[in-house]
This record gives sequence, C-alpha cells and structure tokens, in this order.
Amino acid sequence: MVDSTSLINNLASNPVNWALLTTFVCMLFMLRSTPYSPPSPEHPEVVELKNYTPKQLLEFDGKDDKKILFAVNGKVMDVTRGRSFYGPDLEGGMYGNFAGRDASRGLAKNSFDESMLSDPEGPIDKLEDLDEEEWQSLRDWAAFMENKYDVVGFFVENDQAEEK
Repeated sequence: MVDSTSLINNLASNPVNWALLTTFVCMLFMLRSTPYSPPSPEHPEVVELKNYTPKQLLEFDGKDDKKILFAVNGKVMDVTRGRSFYGPDLEGGMYGNFAGRDASRGLAKNSFDESMLSDPEGPIDKLEDLDEEEWQSLRDWAAFMENKYDVVGFFVENDQAEEK
C-alpha cells in the first residue's frame, strides 16, 4: 500500500508529475462544470416552387438589385449568388443576357449571342432543332446549374400563368 507521504514526495520530486496532475484536475473541473448541449439544428430555408412564364421571368433580370432567375431546360434557377456571372449589363459576365430569360438554347449551343433568346411574348422554344451533342450540352448545363443554384420553379407557357 502506498502512503500519502510517499505519494507527495514522488509528486514533489518530479515536475512532470505536477504538470500531469494539474492537467488531470483541470480536465475534471471542465467536464463537471460545463454540460454538453448540442447546437440547435437550423432548418434550411423552404423554397416554394412556382410556375414562371416567359413574361413573368423578365422581372427577375437583376436590375435594381432584384433577384436573378433564368430558365434552363424547363426549370427556373435562382442564380442571384452568381451576380458577377449572370448580372445584367456590364455588372454581369458573359451570361448576363440570360438574366430573366430562358437560357436553354444558348447553353445548348454554347453561345451567348442575343439571337439565342426567344421572344418572351411568344411560345417557349421547344428546341426541336437541337442535335444530340447540343442536347447533351444542355443536360450537362442543367445538371451543373441544379447542383450549384436553387431551383425555384418551372418554366411554363404564358397562357399557363397562375392567378394571384
């Protein structure tokens, strides 16, 4: 059996023992004084999907600090986080002309030309003339966009506007 005098003598004779004892006591104190409470979970923002017509989508062109939305292959994406790429006019990058519009044809053909945009007053471009390579390009772009940005709705014909 070890008596208390020999234990104190061992502690006093070696400074490493003092450091270990101090660490042990501090850890015990910390464990007993602060109970563990896990962080409260935060619910992600709920996005209610809605239908957007070509006319309605025009409003979300990023001008006047508005949101930037555009359609890709029938889905509407909120690309506001990427304002430096998709913003209007000189603020945005080469994709700026897609803001508030259907970007499907331009992405499929890898073209940022204004001629790739359909008339928002007319029917949605059915993309019937795309070849297989262009369809694959569009599918790749759609997958990329869906992984990077929030899908906020679906792109529908002007006569399918929801009543408010």
